[in-house]
Amino acid sequence: MRTADFDFDLPPDLIAQHPSPERDQSRLLVLDRTSGRVEHRPFRDLTGYLHPGDVLVLNNSRVIPARLRAFNAKSGGQFELLLLEENAVNDWWALLRPGKRGRIGARMTLKDLGGRPLSIDATVIEINAEGHRRLRFTGVDNLRERLDDYGEVPLPPYINHRADATVDGLRYQTVFAQPAGSVAAPTAGLHFTEALLDAIRARGVKTCFVTLHVGLGTFAPVKAEEIAGHTMHEERYELSEPAARAIGEAKQAGHRVVAVGTTSVRVLESVAARHQGRLVPGCGRTRIFIHPPYEFKIVDALLTNFHLPRSTLLMLVSAFAAPNATHGRELVLAAYHEAVRERYRFFSYGDAMLLL
Repeated sequence: MRTADFDFDLPPDLIAQHPSPERDQSRLLVLDRTSGRVEHRPFRDLTGYLHPGDVLVLNNSRVIPARLRAFNAKSGGQFELLLLEENAVNDWWALLRPGKRGRIGARMTLKDLGGRPLSIDATVIEINAEGHRRLRFTGVDNLRERLDDYGEVPLPPYINHRADATVDGLRYQTVFAQPAGSVAAPTAGLHFTEALLDAIRARGVKTCFVTLHVGLGTFAPVKAEEIAGHTMHEERYELSEPAARAIGEAKQAGHRVVAVGTTSVRVLESVAARHQGRLVPGCGRTRIFIHPPYEFKIVDALLTNFHLPRSTLLMLVSAFAAPNATHGRELVLAAYHEAVRERYRFFSYGDAMLLL
């Protein structure tokens, strides 16, 4: 299939620049994959589509304050650092802007949130094929432990930043976030409140958590003309023993596995692909790129946000709309066109879609 097959017109004013006043006040478009029928509901009506015995799987990765500001003490040149992955204490892969000044050996001094210089330096020690810089930090015992003091949550550029950055730092985080490691939020989970999760559990639905630390690869544009030519970036995941057991028991009993977000799907399908359809607990890395046609081994229903044209996320959703076939693209794009007509909000702070 061609990348252009996953294009659609998105009015700029439907890109959600700020969150709904309350997490569960979003709208929910429900797509029946068999009939193509679409329903429009408030998000809190999600509970009515979940059955006793179902397992709701959520990604509990926490977004780190990964954006840092720095300057070159000699030239005065300004830098923006986006931390991507920690290799060891004070040793990180990062995206550096402007990259052309980040040659090997380049040294820069970090600034605090007020723009004042710190006694922490970063030195470029390696550049990989993707242009990411490996940085060694000095002047601090453990940079990770100081990120809350000096770093900013890396909000997408289309989001209107609030004057008080702490508000964005809290809202751009799921209420169940635990292990830190993402540079972007698993956004389908942003709709949930603790009260809604309690109501879901009260219906006899189990909830469990997987971890996929969201990296830049999730949102990287597909530049290849044919989608099969696109290569995903690696992302780290973990599937715990309790989660693997709960999901496995639900499948054996004939209940549904409802994945919250494309990141949860990628964890479950990555593990199943590696272990002949079984969910084996453990940690790993995945480059899985799910696009039509794809045979899903674990996931039975999907809750997700509305995604960017030509994105790998839209391709995954299209694959899920018609497993092991290619016509899911037409189903999803038809639903997206209706979402545009009905003024649904798109992207991280937008509304949600449930595929059953």
